[in-house]
Amino acid sequence: MYNHEDRGYNPSNTIKGGFRVRTFNVKIGFVPTRRNVFSKTDAQRYKNLVREKLRSWKVDLVDIDWLNDEGLLYDEKDVERVSKYFFEEGVDAIFAPHCNFGTESAVAKLGKIMGKPLLLWGPRDDAPLENGMRTRDTQCGLFATSKILRRFGVPFTYITNSRVDDEIFERGFKNFLGVASVVKTFKNLRIGMISTRPGDFWTVMINEGELLEKFGIEVVPISLTEIIAAARGYVEKNSEELKEFLEDVRSKGIEYSEIGEGNLKKIGGLKLAMQQWMEDENISATGIQCWTALPEEYGVVPCFANAMLTDERMPVVCETDVHGAVTAAILQAANLGRSSIFFADLTVRHPENDNAELLWHCGVFPYSLKAEDSPASVKRHDIMENHYPGVAHWRIKGGDITIARFDGDNGKYSLLMGQGRGVKGPETIGTYVWFEVKDWPLWEEKIIHGPYIHHVAGIHGKFAPILYEACRYIPNLMPDPIEPDEEELKRWWIE
Repeated sequence: MYNHEDRGYNPSNTIKGGFRVRTFNVKIGFVPTRRNVFSKTDAQRYKNLVREKLRSWKVDLVDIDWLNDEGLLYDEKDVERVSKYFFEEGVDAIFAPHCNFGTESAVAKLGKIMGKPLLLWGPRDDAPLENGMRTRDTQCGLFATSKILRRFGVPFTYITNSRVDDEIFERGFKNFLGVASVVKTFKNLRIGMISTRPGDFWTVMINEGELLEKFGIEVVPISLTEIIAAARGYVEKNSEELKEFLEDVRSKGIEYSEIGEGNLKKIGGLKLAMQQWMEDENISATGIQCWTALPEEYGVVPCFANAMLTDERMPVVCETDVHGAVTAAILQAANLGRSSIFFADLTVRHPENDNAELLWHCGVFPYSLKAEDSPASVKRHDIMENHYPGVAHWRIKGGDITIARFDGDNGKYSLLMGQGRGVKGPETIGTYVWFEVKDWPLWEEKIIHGPYIHHVAGIHGKFAPILYEACRYIPNLMPDPIEPDEEELKRWWIE
């Protein structure tokens, strides 16, 4: 399961508002195919139409125009050359549009060699010519290729045979990019673990060896003393990075008078220490022991620092929840980093809405998700006995929300996924949103019977179809959808 070749993967960073924001990119190997007995002219025409459409969506394509005069795959003998080229170019997924019937053996062999997510689709056939001849028979070829892909044991994603300008093709292709991003991220996961789990938090136990053996997930530990020492270094030097952090907080209008600038600097030092370590170690997401050794030693809780890092697409989750960090990383990849995830407790049901639940945590939801009418502040912890400073307070925006949880026990792992909406509800402390679904008792029953806990990652938008499809490419991980259910998610890709 451990893949040495992929370990060079490292999401890039861009500068946004003075800070580095991790970005995600997916490179698609574009390998249009045809078969000799059908029209070469029509196959060429449709290859160009499809490629132009993808370029209009700004897809990062690696094509095969160099292969022959047509830039089409139709000879099995070319598979080795194409696969070698795609590996050299760092292709993350394969798209094999059937521009006529296609060559099923070549596509299947390429898919087997590459071992990447593979999208199968072809443009809908034209009407027969006046003499009754058909120029492409694309749909027939798709049936043939799907069978040989199964023979070769190659998982694939399928979009219904449709026209280039049809909505289902655009929706399906763009979501396949999310699938490829999730798979790419999952197969290269390095999860940071800052200290051990809190002693009382049995729910966040993990089997580190099993994660490596089953999924190739590396857990990278570091002690609290190392992180705290680095954080103090930023504060003592009053570094330029720390000054930028303070200016960023002020520019956002976040109120922090209750904790004072001295404590805000300590939070900033902690944020910078975690960030530097995550970058140095190529960490996808991190779990930190926030309860209670860190505040007792350093004097602040990390909640606001976690929120700021998560906003830079470097998720940091609470209570050393490694499985939660895995969830955060793959959910962030699902939307290619376009907006931040948030990490939440499932806490209480809405006092008036039986199908709504409070998604809450002490103060780790990113500021970029804050509702426009919600005030923003950093205050003291309301639950810890010593009320340490460092907790963010704001409500995040509503709208469509997807929540997920990667978890497992007894050697079996699954990915819980579901969609709902953020709705109005009573104010509370910390960071929060009320989350409404169609049937909350169904959700509650699913979570109670596990293997899940009270922690989930959330993201704005509808991403359950992407998460469900990504599981097709991840051995040993079962999709576990709630709403929409499995049949609805299957239909989503074909209707």
